[in-house]
Amino acid sequence: MSLKPLYTATVEATGGRAGTARSSTGSLELTLARPAERGTGAGTDPEELFAAGYAACFASAMTVAARRERVRLGACTVTGSVTLGEQPDGRYAIAVRLEVSAPDCDPAGLRTVVATADTLCPYSNALREGAPVTIEIA
Repeated sequence: MSLKPLYTATVEATGGRAGTARSSTGSLELTLARPAERGTGAGTDPEELFAAGYAACFASAMTVAARRERVRLGACTVTGSVTLGEQPDGRYAIAVRLEVSAPDCDPAGLRTVVATADTLCPYSNALREGAPVTIEIA
C-alpha cells in the first residue's frame, strides 16, 4: 500500500486500560478505563475512542460525499458503536455499527451519500482493506 501522509496523530498510552492517554499536541489528555460493564467505568475506554473517531470521520466523509453527489444532506448525525468481543480461537476483535440520521435528506439521496462516504472514510477503508500496522520496539 502506497500512502501519501497528510497528517499523523501521536498519542502515548501508559498503563493500558487502567492508565492514561496523552496526545503529542497536548490537546487530548484523559484517564483510560476498562469498559463500564467490566470495570469501574471511571474513564474512557479504547472502544469509546474508536467509536468517536469513526463516527466523526464518517460524518465528515458524508459531507464531502453529499457535495460530490450533489445531494442536499442537511444536518446529519452519526452514532458509532464498537463492540469488543472474543473470536472462537480466543483472539479479541472488534465489530462496528454506524447509525446515520439525516432527517432533511431524501432516503434515496441519503443511501447514495452513505455509500460514497463509505468509500471515502479512512476508518471504513482501514477496516475493509486492513490498515498496515508497524510495531517498533523502543
